[in-house]
Amino acid sequence: MEKIVLTQTQEDYTITLTACLINKDLLLTITGGDVPHIGTVTTYTQETHTTECIRFPSHDGRFHKDDVLATRVLKNIQAALPGNCVITVGVHVNHITPSQIRASFIMVNNLSSQLYTWLTKPHSFTDPVYYPAK
Repeated sequence: MEKIVLTQTQEDYTITLTACLINKDLLLTITGGDVPHIGTVTTYTQETHTTECIRFPSHDGRFHKDDVLATRVLKNIQAALPGNCVITVGVHVNHITPSQIRASFIMVNNLSSQLYTWLTKPHSFTDPVYYPAK
């Protein structure tokens, strides 16, 4: 399993992206702000090019909106994905300002650009072996 940890800081808060290649599949964890958490889980299936998202409840009957960051990252790295991808995101900044919201998009774009570069470097993958079909 190969792993990389990337960080970006703007507007008085930091976002951390941790990427783990589990053979050909990619597990991403994106957290940051004052209260890191798991707000959403986004999955991408390489074979069918389909995306699904689970948004956990937030407060006052609302749901977390962290999937907007996951979608942005996925769009930026999709061409370099060797397999399936799972992205958990949870970034919460107390009393967030509009400029801090805008900064989150810039930060995840920068992080996904660095991640794309890492994904396009040579990695060692193992193909599974199955019993012959009967």
